[in-house]
Order: sequence, then C-alpha cells, then structure tokens
Amino acid sequence: MRTIRVLAAGLALALLGSPAPADDTPVKSKIVGVDLFKNGLAIVKREATLGRAGTYTIDDVPTPVHGTFYIDSTGTVDVAVRMRDVEVPATETVPGNLQDDLAGKKVVVHFRGDKRAPVAGTMMKIKPPRADEQAAAGRFLVLQTAKGRVYLEPSEVMAVESEDAGTTVTRRRPQLALTLAETDKAETKVTIRYIATGLSWAPSYRLDISDPKTLALEQNAVVRNELADLDGAEVRLISGYPSVQYAHVRSLISPRATFASFFAELAGGRSWEADAASNSIVSQQAVSLNLRAPGGGWGGSNLALGATPAGEGVDLHYQSIGKRTLAAGDALALTVARGKAEYERIVEWLVPDTRNAHGQPEGNGEGDVWDALKFKNPLAFPMTTGPATVTANGQFNGQRTSYWVNSGEETVLHVEKALSVRTRATETEQLNKDGSGRDLIWLGGRQYRKTTVEGELAVSNHRKETIALVIRRRFSGELVQADGDPKRQLREEGVYSVNKRQEMLWTLPLKGGEEKKLKYTYTVLMPH
Repeated sequence: MRTIRVLAAGLALALLGSPAPADDTPVKSKIVGVDLFKNGLAIVKREATLGRAGTYTIDDVPTPVHGTFYIDSTGTVDVAVRMRDVEVPATETVPGNLQDDLAGKKVVVHFRGDKRAPVAGTMMKIKPPRADEQAAAGRFLVLQTAKGRVYLEPSEVMAVESEDAGTTVTRRRPQLALTLAETDKAETKVTIRYIATGLSWAPSYRLDISDPKTLALEQNAVVRNELADLDGAEVRLISGYPSVQYAHVRSLISPRATFASFFAELAGGRSWEADAASNSIVSQQAVSLNLRAPGGGWGGSNLALGATPAGEGVDLHYQSIGKRTLAAGDALALTVARGKAEYERIVEWLVPDTRNAHGQPEGNGEGDVWDALKFKNPLAFPMTTGPATVTANGQFNGQRTSYWVNSGEETVLHVEKALSVRTRATETEQLNKDGSGRDLIWLGGRQYRKTTVEGELAVSNHRKETIALVIRRRFSGELVQADGDPKRQLREEGVYSVNKRQEMLWTLPLKGGEEKKLKYTYTVLMPH
C-alpha cells in the first residue's frame, strides 16, 4: 500500500535556509491536465517521474487551495516545501537587493556629490533575517574593506561597480522536495493534484435567427491562463455550481503561507483569492455560479420542464477542448459546440407585484415588455450561464444573460425591449357598503383588514404582424376572478406569508393594431 506524507511549509522550519543536500536530484514536472471552473479556480494535474530511492526537487511549487493538495504514487513519498538559495541568470530576473546580488563580490561604491571618495571592498554575505528582524533588514549596505567593516547608507549611493559580478545572481526560491523510499522499480511516476487560482474560462453564446423557424446555436469559450505554462495539457471546461468552500484559504504547503495568514483566511478575513460565492455583484455571481434565472426563470409555468437524461452523479459537466499549449499570460478563444433548434418568437410582459409580504402597497411598476425567444437546448450537455448574443441576417439584435439550461430543457431568452408594444397596468381598491373598503377579520390571534382589489391590464400592438403575447401578472392575495382564464401558480417567496404570493399567466395572440384589456379581482389581507 502506498504511503504519502506531506510536510507543510509552515511546519518545515528545520529545512528553511539550509543548503540543498548534495544527493538531491532535480526533476522536471509537467502540467498534463487542467479542469477549469468559471470563477478563477482550476483543478490541476501535474506529473513527474522519479528514479531510485532518494530526494528529488521540483522548482515549480504550487499555491493550492487549503485541503486540495494530494499526491498519487505507487511508492512511499514524503513531500516538503523548502527555501533554497539558487543561482539564476542575471538577465532572467529583475535586479534585487544589492547586498544579496553582489554578496562575496569585489565592488567599488560611488557616492552622490563629489565630497566623498569611492569605497572599495567586498560585499558581505548576510544571512537571511528571521521574521522578527524584517523591519531592520536592508537598512545599510555592508562592505568588508582593507580597514574593516563599512556600513553605507543606501540613499547616499549613486553607483556600484563590480568587475567579478559574473552572469548569475543568487535568489531565494522555494522547492518542492519529494523523498522516495526504497523501491525495486527503476522509475516511479508521481501525480500531483490540487486546486489553484489563475486559470479560468468564460462562456458565451451566439444565436442566429435568420431562419424564421430554426435557430443556429453556437457556444464559445475564452480561456485565460495566469497560472503557469501549459504544453500539450488536456483542458476541460467545467459547468456547474463550484462548491469550493475553502477557495479563499491558501494551503500551508504554499511557500508564501504563514500561520498568521492561514488562520486569518480560515476565519474569513480578506483572502488571497476572493471566493466567487462571496461576490456581491449579482451579474458576476450568476455567471460564475450558474444561478437560475430570477423569479424561477423567465417564462415561468409556461415552460416545458422535460429534459434529456445525461450523465450520473453530481451536476458538474466536463467539456474537453483537447490538448492545448498556452503560456502564462495568454488567452484562447474558440468555438466549443454548435446545434440547431426550433424556436418561437414571443413578446413577454412581466407585471411585478406592487405589494409587500404584508399586503401593503409598495411601488407602482408596470414592468417591462421584451421580445424573446423560446426554444429547447439542442446541445448534448447543459448550457451554462453566460452572455447570449442574438443576430439575424448578419445584424445584431440584442444581448442578454442566458441562464443554466439542461440538455433538451426549454428556456426563454430575452432579446430586446419591445417598444412598439404599449402596455398599461392599473389597480384600485373597492369600497364596501360602509365606504371603508375594508373588512376586519381575525387570523392567528391578529386582526387584519381584508381589501378587494380590482385591476386591469391593457396592451396594444403597434406592429403590422401578429405577435404571440405572454403576460405574467404577479400579486399577493386570493384571486376572485380574471378574464381569459389565466394559469395560476404559487411563487416560492410567498410560502410563509399571510397572503399567497401568486402569478397569473396569459398566452394569447395579438394582431397588428389590436388592443386587448384584461380585468381581474383579488382580495388581500393587511395588518390592522
């Protein structure tokens, strides 16, 4: 049975700052696969091949999400993250601290102005300071001269010359050390898996409705890589609700982790990576988390709930886009899938509820009227939440958010506001015999006023063609009567309120130039 032991960076204090053992063997690791969420997180699969028993070092040290770092191997492997001084080409790194870059080198220091002669000596090698010494680190440049030690104020230094500086500089870098126990195999493959930030994808859709009966649907994706170089890595796009509860907590195995940062992030402090679930911007939240359409979905009970069975297990869909080579900082745009579906053009008018949970008047909105498309998802997998652009005959029609739609499931996508369809919504309270308009009743030990409300919806079509009109009128109370025999459904938000939160739905044709009026009556209870 394999044994894996992981030594976190914050706990491997005995290894920090010590030179690399002579028998350490550097090995290369390669990212062979990445699965991308839409919220900036990616599941990374990295592989390396080890030889006989011994310690192997990898320079590519990950910064994983807490609780997601795992190693799979047929052998027994100990894992540690340690800091080491390494020589790197001076042309491949930005200039650092002069004390470190020129440590042990002969230098000549020139000062500002002409009152002080240059100082020649050897730049001393200073041991890296402890955490409690950071504030004082770098206060002076320290040289060893023929006369002794010299401390120089960096702000007074104009230039430093060094003839033997060489072509490399010393940098303190983390290493991932894999210690393989005794094995009879000549090679042992190690797979490193973790979730990290810096690699994500953004979906979008294009719907071409040039054909009056069949639309052409195209799903596109943009992949952005800010994590690491990918060379022929298998890339898969994930659709679903990304439940990564500790996305904002950096693992202790990270070289930048400290006990202070770890426990602060664990307690919910501002983190290295803002979790998409905590994003207060509703539109970003909807796209990254695949939230359902507001109000239970545009179209409501008018939609067919059937869908094509696909997959088993959790509701995460993995869509492969093949092996990709993508350097850090690069972005990739591509078409993921295409499909065709029959569709219906409708005009949808949603009249919002103008009363709060207690039945009291609140606001006076008539709602918006939208041109919309009703169709079923023709793809073999779910349509994830993202922007959808509608075109016809090469012309732009509109862009709105398309919410999560299962394969074969029906949806309604708004395109643009229907300005040529005029609407008016009015409501008045009826008066009873004593002129008060309200009857007092007791319910659950509380007194309420029962009021009868009469409403009217008026809509006129200023277009030449007949439109398929869908009217959704939300209200709070008990319906008494309504013209046109609308469908009724309870709204989820009214489960625990005194008044039922309901919705009436009419579906009717409206000819060009025609006007239609619909009257309805309902009763509502208000606290007395």
